[in-house]
Amino acid sequence: MQDGGPIKEVRLTPIRNGTVIDHIACGHALNVLKILNVSEYNIYSSISVGMHVSSNALGWKDIVKIEDVEIDSKTAEKIALVAPDATISIVRDFHVSEKYKVTLGERVIGLARCGNPNCISNKGEPIQSEFKVLSKYPVQLRCCYCDRVLENISNNLL
Repeated sequence: MQDGGPIKEVRLTPIRNGTVIDHIACGHALNVLKILNVSEYNIYSSISVGMHVSSNALGWKDIVKIEDVEIDSKTAEKIALVAPDATISIVRDFHVSEKYKVTLGERVIGLARCGNPNCISNKGEPIQSEFKVLSKYPVQLRCCYCDRVLENISNNLL
């Protein structure tokens, strides 16, 4: 604050076309960027990340805006694993054309790998990994093949 003047609120710049992922649990924006496979080598559009942003609903939240990218349903399912309260807004010509809340079903199939190296799902068998959702807050998954509870979900996403 300078000279006793008011503090200006900083807001993220609107995007023309792309995706806004809002209501991410505080501290998980970087996990969302990992799911989106964002790196300096593969993104040529504007990306805005707000971390620890004040929210009436959550108290604090993170938000990610990525221009010229519309995420698919499989990516939204992965985001639900690290941010179960997230909302996805598809923006076209500066207007929200679609908006939905991510959902986490009772089972997660083919989105993460089991942390057990001896699990049959990690042995090259023609099966997809499958987990039962034990809890949505916080997200806890149990492997349907070996019964191991998955630790550190974001590091085991496929």
